[in-house]
Amino acid sequence: MAALILPNGPKLESYTLTGTPLPQGARPAWNRIAYAATHVVADPLAECDPWLDTEVDWDTTMKFRHHLWDLGFGIAEAMDTAQRGMGMDWNASLELITRAQREADTRPGAVIACGVGTDHLQAGANVTIDDVIAAYEMQMEAVEKAGARIILMASRALVVAAKSPDDYARVYARVLSQVKQPVILHWLGEMFDPALTGYWGHGDHMAAMDVCLGILQNNAAKVDGIKISLLSKEKEIAMRRRLPAGVAMYTGDDFNYAELIAGDEHGYSDALLGIFDAIAPVASSALSSLATGDIATFHSVLEPTVALSRHIFKAPTRFYKTGVVFMSYLNGLQDHFTMIGGQESTRSLQHLAELFRLADKARCLQNPDLATERMRRLLAVQGVG
Repeated sequence: MAALILPNGPKLESYTLTGTPLPQGARPAWNRIAYAATHVVADPLAECDPWLDTEVDWDTTMKFRHHLWDLGFGIAEAMDTAQRGMGMDWNASLELITRAQREADTRPGAVIACGVGTDHLQAGANVTIDDVIAAYEMQMEAVEKAGARIILMASRALVVAAKSPDDYARVYARVLSQVKQPVILHWLGEMFDPALTGYWGHGDHMAAMDVCLGILQNNAAKVDGIKISLLSKEKEIAMRRRLPAGVAMYTGDDFNYAELIAGDEHGYSDALLGIFDAIAPVASSALSSLATGDIATFHSVLEPTVALSRHIFKAPTRFYKTGVVFMSYLNGLQDHFTMIGGQESTRSLQHLAELFRLADKARCLQNPDLATERMRRLLAVQGVG
């Protein structure tokens, strides 16, 4: 087995890999809907200011989407995982959406849904509720023109403009009344984006949940489902059991997804997860086992990935994209570890070394020899080895 020297606290220790990649067999029809929120691949050769400019390697970015479609996943495009609001502005995001939808159109049965928000609108005291509505409408029109389904993202500007929960109800009712087909709503918690603290008009999540459920009830015909990203299985289950008929719960809980997808006697969650970007082959195998009723294999395959996911998404959670892109680099899905906005610098070498160990234990390194060599390269740049 491959081995290398890794930092472990203040010491350097030898680590021998033990994980073996899972074989990928024929995939049965899944009994869960599973979207992977996907990252973008930066262009490392572009002449630019890396912290300020957005230079995307479009060919590799699109190739990665095909990799996920091949494994059975739907694509959740231009979301937080794609550094929306952290390097990817609205104009870059619209180009991403347009290109990804064009790729999806080449594949019969390919599933894709794309983020609509208000991120071109600068949040501030002068922004009104009507401004927020107009911003949503502008992006919604552009995404529908591209032929894409909509994921209705949370709005930083709405947090600032809203004076009460009624303002949230007004915005969502107006926007949802105009969509051409049912959308997925996204409640992104403040651990992912501190600017969304107090969404739905309440700092308390359970009070906020009541407001959100009221909006869902009043607009159920326009809503396919809701993705909540609060990193609390208890809150997700509580909300799941109160959803209107026909409205799905898409787990966004990167800490507890295995048990939430498996479900209980009262129901289950479908999935829309950033971690699927990083663990797609393993998650695909697990979902295939679940579809055949083999719940034991589902858990035995997927549960080891939870420790990896909790590490990637540890606080500050908004920096999780660094771990997702690092996994893509380790697995040979891109040739470099460079990110839009220089975000590769947001995690320490210690963090990435532990990520490597956990990925190995979870069987998420698809080519252990390649992953080891790439980890050695990073260590050498950092003066280790």
